[in-house]
Amino acid sequence: MTEGYEVVVVGGGAAGLSAALVLGRARRRTLVVDAGEPRNAPAAHVQGYLSRDGMPPAEFLAAGREEIARYGVELVRDRAVDVRGGTDFAVILAGGRTVRARQLVVATGLRDELPPVPGLAERFGRDALHCPYCHGWEVRDQAFGVLATGPLSVHQALMVTQWSKDVTLFLHTVAEEELTDEDRRRLTAAGVRVVPGEVAALVVEDDRLTGVRLSAAAASGEGPVYDREVLFVAPRPVPRTELLERLGAEMTETAFGAYPVVDGHGRTTVPGLWAAGNASGFAEQVVNAASRGYRAGAAINGELLMADLDAAAGAAGV
Repeated sequence: MTEGYEVVVVGGGAAGLSAALVLGRARRRTLVVDAGEPRNAPAAHVQGYLSRDGMPPAEFLAAGREEIARYGVELVRDRAVDVRGGTDFAVILAGGRTVRARQLVVATGLRDELPPVPGLAERFGRDALHCPYCHGWEVRDQAFGVLATGPLSVHQALMVTQWSKDVTLFLHTVAEEELTDEDRRRLTAAGVRVVPGEVAALVVEDDRLTGVRLSAAAASGEGPVYDREVLFVAPRPVPRTELLERLGAEMTETAFGAYPVVDGHGRTTVPGLWAAGNASGFAEQVVNAASRGYRAGAAINGELLMADLDAAAGAAGV
């Protein structure tokens, strides 16, 4: 069975719910398809969102779902597995439904691919962190480590010194000769200790990070352990943009993956197709994602209104 909506929003995070809220308040028949896989699920709290600072992510999303329901927006727990374009959009769900929409918002976010260090995935979002703006205040003045996996790791190490003066940069997969003279000057000025060698594992005691273990220099035995309470990492972002690509949206390569070309409202190069949140760019934290969703929702309502008025004027011969 195929059901029709004015707008279908794929993704029930901050961006998708924000777009749906605006559309519901504009009296648009809207459906949100939510697979229930928010990027910030490992985090204990949402931070830096005015009036919601410190709120658990699950509570934040639950409040958003309650709000959109007040305005008649439907939400289904399902996954969009395919999509087709044409005069409108057909979204095929894993549960067997097909829903059609005049306008489609893709707010599917991204997933974080962590470096393959034993113990890291289990600590991610707790004391293995990626964003000092999200978590720095909560771990301030503790002993920080930074796991270097690429050229931006030096920048990350320098940034986190705003929250702790005890910072060690573990070069891990970065060779010492890859550090530029400018890198070395800044690291020295910031008081960051640089430790060469590959990280073998995290040391955890009583369910808390206590150290970082390096690989052993010899074939047998264990490497040295550096006492650390927090480890900052830079996951590889993997944008969930498959639906956008299937519909032919123009993509652009960035240092953080391929994202759709969008205007200031999230409009892609495919008419009627929109992207919001981390499906539209890497640096969309929760507050930014919500803003992106709001902009998309307002722009979509305007497009639908003008299209209906033009159709009515044409039918009347005006």
